[in-house]
Amino acid sequence: MHNFTSRIPFSPTALSGGAVAILALVYVMLIAVVMSYAALTIEFSQSIRNNESTVAMLESTYLARVAEITAIDYIAEGYVKPISKVYVPAESVTAFR
Repeated sequence: MHNFTSRIPFSPTALSGGAVAILALVYVMLIAVVMSYAALTIEFSQSIRNNESTVAMLESTYLARVAEITAIDYIAEGYVKPISKVYVPAESVTAFR
């Protein structure tokens, strides 16, 4: 048995200690990856929430302005209804003639 242990250039204790050190390093790296992924996910969801609130604000402004335009009494503003409607005949403007 003494002959077998003298041929191994490293001890099993050193091998298991190295394996534990490598596994601990991999564990710390995995924790770092998961934490950075969580931070990016939270940042992305916050940016989506901010964009949604900006869109909602712009949409409410748009709808308020459309309501203002719709509510205008054009006759009171001095506009009159047209007496006649004339349509101008035009040729087709598509590429397929």
